[in-house]
Amino acid sequence: MFATKRRLSVAALAVVAGLVTATACASTDEPTGQKETDKDEFVVGYSQSNNAEPYRAQLNIQLEYFVKKYPKLKLMPITDAQQDSGKQVSQVQNFITNNVDVLIVSPNESAPLTPVVDKACEKKIPVIILDRSVNTDCYSSFIGGDNVEAGRKAGELAAKELPDGGNVVVLQGILSNQPQIDRLKGFEEGIKSNPKIKILKKREAKWLKPDATRITSQWLSQKLDIDLVYAENDPMALGAYQAAAAAGKEKDIKFIGTDGLAIPDGGIRAVQQGKLTGTFIYPTGAEEAAKAANDLAAGKTVEKKQVLPIDAVTSDNAAELYKKYDFSGRS
Repeated sequence: MFATKRRLSVAALAVVAGLVTATACASTDEPTGQKETDKDEFVVGYSQSNNAEPYRAQLNIQLEYFVKKYPKLKLMPITDAQQDSGKQVSQVQNFITNNVDVLIVSPNESAPLTPVVDKACEKKIPVIILDRSVNTDCYSSFIGGDNVEAGRKAGELAAKELPDGGNVVVLQGILSNQPQIDRLKGFEEGIKSNPKIKILKKREAKWLKPDATRITSQWLSQKLDIDLVYAENDPMALGAYQAAAAAGKEKDIKFIGTDGLAIPDGGIRAVQQGKLTGTFIYPTGAEEAAKAANDLAAGKTVEKKQVLPIDAVTSDNAAELYKKYDFSGRS
């Protein structure tokens, strides 16, 4: 029977807990699962970094869908840190205070979230790090794509699309986010095969379409000679396209993104429509996270690191991939 003191409520989640002590845990102390496996229900808490990003909204939808496949799992209302690491620390601390059975975290930033993940580890709560890394090994499983690989594939596509060289601008996510750091590193590696490609500008657009539109409009108004825009996610790529279209330049510039969501305003559809030259499916990991949560709650050990494949989306396979990843008809 699920003990009363372990039950969560929305009201309880609203209570902000005290400061988190940054107690580091040895990797040998990592919690791998609950010892009490005969309970009727296991409570799962998921801390999302920012629901405003379409990728993260889609991740939430998919996680809710896949958790339903496991009758014993109860997913608490997903918390939204709104790109505020301090808020996310408090939200995660609330889950810990209320003794969730499994904790899933998509960190807004690695460093600020590391102490609270260590705190969960200290309390023997299994932790799944979804998509973005933390600076500790004290968690049960990391699930996500390889962001360096995603950036490298985008760079290789840019080199292919500009065989005679050209000018590239880069729209970056939040500068302190590890995916941003990794995707930029990969992209710069990917274009090395073509030394005639030059990166003219790099700017932080915080993963957001309006910021990308504004920055690209500024570049175009400055008469910057742009041949290709690499945006570290699809909303920023589409924001750049929107700015170029407003200036009548959308046919003169190539646009490459990453995320590859199968939603009406997502990257796959944009490739089908000819707005993006290409994008790359960065898997949400929702299905794998739900399975790992169920296994951990049952006391099983899961893989420490689950790196998911990055698929390229082109005009040739976009229709097929959209159908494969479309969640609109699922409930």
